Amino acid sequence: MIGVAPPAYDPAAPTTAHTLPVGAPATVRAYVAELFRRHRRAFLLLITVNTVSVIASMAGPYLLGGLVERVSSGARELHLELTATLFVVALLVQAVFVREVRLRGAMLGERMLADLREDFLVRSVGLPPGVLERAGTGDLLSRITTDIDRLANAMREAVPQLAIGVVWVVLLLGGLMITAPPLAAAVLLALPLLVVGCRWYFKRAPSAYRSETAGYAAVAAALTETVDAGRTVEAHRLGDRRVELSERRVKEWTAWERYTLWLRSVLFPIVNVTHVMILGSVLMVGGVFVLQGWIGVGQLTTGALIAQMLVDPVGLILRWYDELQVAQVSLARLVGVRDIEPDAGDAGLAPDGRDVHADRVHFGYLEGVDVLRKVSLEVAPGTRLALVGPSGAGKSTLGRLLAGIYAPRDGRITLGGAELSRMTAEKVRSHVALVNQEHHVFVGSLRDNLLLARTDAVDAELWAALGAVDADGWARALDEGLDTEVGSGGFSLTPAQAQQIALARLVLADPHTLVLDEATSLLDPRAARHLERSLARVLDGRTVVAIAHRLHTAHDADVIAVVENGRISELGSHDELVAAEGAYAALWRSWHG
Repeated sequence: MIGVAPPAYDPAAPTTAHTLPVGAPATVRAYVAELFRRHRRAFLLLITVNTVSVIASMAGPYLLGGLVERVSSGARELHLELTATLFVVALLVQAVFVREVRLRGAMLGERMLADLREDFLVRSVGLPPGVLERAGTGDLLSRITTDIDRLANAMREAVPQLAIGVVWVVLLLGGLMITAPPLAAAVLLALPLLVVGCRWYFKRAPSAYRSETAGYAAVAAALTETVDAGRTVEAHRLGDRRVELSERRVKEWTAWERYTLWLRSVLFPIVNVTHVMILGSVLMVGGVFVLQGWIGVGQLTTGALIAQMLVDPVGLILRWYDELQVAQVSLARLVGVRDIEPDAGDAGLAPDGRDVHADRVHFGYLEGVDVLRKVSLEVAPGTRLALVGPSGAGKSTLGRLLAGIYAPRDGRITLGGAELSRMTAEKVRSHVALVNQEHHVFVGSLRDNLLLARTDAVDAELWAALGAVDADGWARALDEGLDTEVGSGGFSLTPAQAQQIALARLVLADPHTLVLDEATSLLDPRAARHLERSLARVLDGRTVVAIAHRLHTAHDADVIAVVENGRISELGSHDELVAAEGAYAALWRSWHG
């Protein structure tokens, strides 16, 4: 069976489905070593209690072998009472310490799993925002859910059980060499088959499991994107194409699933044959040794029982090592975020002023395809700039560049003379804030949701922020006011109310430069207009870059930039651009019918 070719599959799609990196082997090894260093005391305690448990388990074969030896030699004093007493004591000690092994192993696994979850979350949150935006929902979601679930079993059981199995095998072989040295070599007769089978399997398994996991990520990405963009898919009649894509991704994923199942169907029979060979070789070789008078019947009995006991730890090691092949792929995907260069920036870089300047900026999401080309723009402090233009022209992309979310492929974007791409994300956020139509309400109280923007804000400041965005009316009507639980399982907020909470956070954060991308899109036009007028008082004196999808926003701006085909085609005030009879004038006339 080893020579059978794997089933047909197409590795291209699964292996290229992810956008976040998969951790290099050195990164995975370094992280595993770090985990063991953190929990070395718990790990050593697990090894210690397991050692006592295994030694106690070998008392039975040793006592039974001694009894057989005495019977075979014709001894009259068999000491059955003492043998039975020692056996019961050893059994009780083994039972107690087996319980401790399971308890300590479960505790160690849970602690390591908790560390892994926390490390992944902290590292992911610390990544540059542009990295997470480019990663896509499907890949990130599959890592947080599927990979964590697969690792949960490995952390809870595989790592402790592997440690237990290795100690078990070492002690049993040591006991065999002490009690019946000639039989220790007989156990090794099964080793070549086991080594060949395992080498064949583990040479293929890691890459296969990695492709299987990436294939699942591709399925999740296709399904998530289709659901998120359901209205767009329906409007453009893309349903058949999205179904075809999903079916293709599922087919590629299940091909890898079948391949990994086939790999296991080869390995497990080899392991079963190895188990039979271990006991069979000890009995056959030991029988010859007994007939030759080289060992006693008691030694053969002890050796055969210990050899039989080897079946369990060897199977344990192979079973959980196979589990670790799956877990290793998930671990590599989770620690892959460590291979992304930290958003260190220039710690000493600080803006000297508030003016924003874009100088001949080029940017594209795909290599060789620029969304923005030769964009130059100067925004003086306190200016209200509106970016207008047709859908897909690059307005939102330019807004994200000005907010420091993305770094330009070519050219520079500076804030007060300091290059945004060289500043840390934390420092950029202290000066510039981006608010778009994607708002999240966290599970917790309304107060907690607002304090995310400024943890030291008092209730009076929270109510003032809500009032600035016209949200204090419905907020004061809540039964428990700021203590009302919102989010999943709590008070259900409308999309418009969630948007108002996001804008209230903006008021609390108090940045001097803001980029607003459809920040009032979830409100009806009349409410949005009223809210924008309220915000205008709050934002007075700040630099505001507004991606304007409603042209009344552009009408109120100091400067309007018309973005067409990735370039700024017009720049000026509302009156100037209307008088110029260009692209903006056409948009304005169309807006007013």
